[in-house]
Amino acid sequence: MTTCTTLSNELHEPLAATAASARTWLLIEQAGPWGAKALTESHFDAELGRALDAATAGTGVRVALIRRPGRHADDRPTARHQVLVAHTLPGRSWIRRAELERPAELLELDFAALGAGDHTGFGAPHAGAPLALVCTNGRRDRCCALLGRPLAAQLAAQGHSEVWEVTHLGGHRFSPTMLVLPYGYAYGRLTEEAAKEVLAATAAGRTVPEVSRGRSCWDRPGQAAEHAVRELTGEVAAEVLTVVQQALDSGGWRCLVHHQDGRSWQVEVMAAASEPPRAESCGKAPGSPVRMVVGSVTAG
Repeated sequence: MTTCTTLSNELHEPLAATAASARTWLLIEQAGPWGAKALTESHFDAELGRALDAATAGTGVRVALIRRPGRHADDRPTARHQVLVAHTLPGRSWIRRAELERPAELLELDFAALGAGDHTGFGAPHAGAPLALVCTNGRRDRCCALLGRPLAAQLAAQGHSEVWEVTHLGGHRFSPTMLVLPYGYAYGRLTEEAAKEVLAATAAGRTVPEVSRGRSCWDRPGQAAEHAVRELTGEVAAEVLTVVQQALDSGGWRCLVHHQDGRSWQVEVMAAASEPPRAESCGKAPGSPVRMVVGSVTAG
């Protein structure tokens, strides 16, 4: 059977503007196997998973589970949980980390503040190498396991970055997919060499537009607009572009992309259905996923 990644590649489906949207990521270590809905289908407390989902709804915070690359036998308890919180807006990006015995303490966090970029003193700052989060949840889509787990293991063996497996980044058909923090850019269809290039670029404050799915702090129209400006100008510095998105009464969006050097661009973006129909995930019926189409880019 043709996998969703194979079909997506054959259809030359664009990577740009397909990243999951989140201004802030809350990542909680949980060893062992994960189910398709890992927050409630793993060794993580299901009631707590549902409570975190409810508490973060509408705050700009996205919750996921992480684990170290390697084998995930059912008998590996997680006595203490590493917790990473990362905010991804340009010029305000940060990572904080803590180690908790009781993840239920996370319900005491001010999620609205975290989503707005205020870490409220949680944990300690992470000042090391970029964090690489590779989607590997085979229970959600087999491509993530078949393609993501080997990539995570290869990157971890290199030792240049801190590497984690993560439960869900969206876009299984773009596997292997990887989110890189602190900037929050998601990448897809990565080879080992491309992933190493991305991590080296991130460490130097750059992004790699050729394999980028978008910066997660923007909604998909904003991701499309930023990518269009990067293609137009060749700009690769990670932190220099900001996006203001405005929905139009006629449909679509007008996005204003600002450069920190004073330049700006107006980008018109429309939504369109992808044709021909294709499965967005292995085992699902074919559909027509929404894609972002850039109509025009105007300077000034």
